[in-house]
Amino acid sequence: MHWAQRIADEIIAREDKREYVCATGISPSGSVHIGNFRDTVTAWFVCLALRGRGKQARLLYSWDDYDRLRKIPANVAAVRDDFEQYIGMPLAEIPDPFGCCESYCAHFEKEFEQALAAFGIEADFRCQSKEYKSGRYAPHIITAMHMRREIFDILDSFRTQEAQPGEREAYYPVSVYCPACKKDTTTITEYDEASETAKYTCDCGHTGTYDFKQDHHCKLSWKTDWAMRWMMEGVDCEPAGKDHSSPTGSYATSKVIAQQVYGFPPPVYQGFEFIGIKGGAGKMSSSSGLLVTPEALFKLYQPEVILWLYAKTDPMKAFNFCFDDEILRQYFEFDKMLTQVKAGQANELTQEIIAYSTIPGREVKPVPMAQLVSFGSIVEFDPAMLETIFDKIGTPFAKADFAERVGLAKYWLYQCSPESIYILRAEPDTAYFNALPEEEQADLRLLHKFLTEESYDLDALQTKLYAIPADKQRQAGFFKNVYRLLIGADRGPRLYLFLFALERESYIGLLEF
Repeated sequence: MHWAQRIADEIIAREDKREYVCATGISPSGSVHIGNFRDTVTAWFVCLALRGRGKQARLLYSWDDYDRLRKIPANVAAVRDDFEQYIGMPLAEIPDPFGCCESYCAHFEKEFEQALAAFGIEADFRCQSKEYKSGRYAPHIITAMHMRREIFDILDSFRTQEAQPGEREAYYPVSVYCPACKKDTTTITEYDEASETAKYTCDCGHTGTYDFKQDHHCKLSWKTDWAMRWMMEGVDCEPAGKDHSSPTGSYATSKVIAQQVYGFPPPVYQGFEFIGIKGGAGKMSSSSGLLVTPEALFKLYQPEVILWLYAKTDPMKAFNFCFDDEILRQYFEFDKMLTQVKAGQANELTQEIIAYSTIPGREVKPVPMAQLVSFGSIVEFDPAMLETIFDKIGTPFAKADFAERVGLAKYWLYQCSPESIYILRAEPDTAYFNALPEEEQADLRLLHKFLTEESYDLDALQTKLYAIPADKQRQAGFFKNVYRLLIGADRGPRLYLFLFALERESYIGLLEF
């Protein structure tokens, strides 16, 4: 059974109802990277699993754009040097640093929503700035204010250090955004439960009175906010990263607040491991320059392959997106599964993984990525020549079949692995040949004689290549010598495919001595 189906069964067993809500979301403080995408795709797969059980399910995506700006991401700092002034303001009320959207948060929201559409993911998007400002949450913020001591006790029970004298009485589970400076640099000095109003001061010098029934420019603290929104949206399932999953983490705390403050059973929770980058430049982070967005990955991965990596991996296991040649193995494994499913030879789990990786309206052709890279390198990714090569080696893919992948292969080769570019030498390497022992020269002359005088098919060529060295211990050296004479490298594409696919006249002179 696929892990998403296991979670769906747990949700249904807890309460059988007509429609289920799987929730996720993030603070759009910068570009949403592919690590953050794991909570989205986990919730989406659970939605699909619930639908597969005959239930209605929707993905609720909350943009936490009423959160404060905490620090300036590297990609923002690169274009604007004046955004420090906005730290402490809600993301929804900060201008777009790139000047193309109505606000700071809208820029990053639009960027990610377009990526979700490319994955075929349907979401009910909610902007928390609008929800807070509408007054919809006001009664539940008042509840939190009335039960602020109980909330403090819950939070305190998860802490390791002792509370300081007076800390409990001074605690309030909200931050007020100052109407003068627009920042949350305020301190509530007293609260009147009868009138449900508070007095506050701000670091900017402003003082004021906040009426929780009428004013809507405050925000609940994170762990209380999370619990309140579970209740408001009727959330049945919500994934989150392992940093929220520890015994003293956000979920453990918020579920107690949900039960004891709001009388709501917390949703089924699924933690997940972080995503790694292999061959990249460090840990992903929205605030650093070292981040990989879905849009960036689309230059290397088809969206189905990205979904497949998430679908085949249990949420609590890590995996890597690869910028090195490991990406070729990932494509190979995806193609193998896809081919098994199309041929009716896949087991149930493989069928489910491919089903979760499928995007409506798209069809993936399993054109071997490794061959696209190696042959494409030699013929400069000319589609007509690639089509001829695939036909010659018995895998007749048309240009339309590899149109999408050839661009990905070209980008990976030139941007991520330029050392793997194969270019035929312009002239014979006589010095290299002359330096070889006589028996190795003889092997190369036998190869040249076979290629120029014999008729052969692909199988015959492969057999001959492995038969030419009389001493099998010289096999590896023989292949190395051929590669060195043809492309000036110690290794290259599978030699029998390479020699068969290319026009003989393009390279035979490089083996003639």
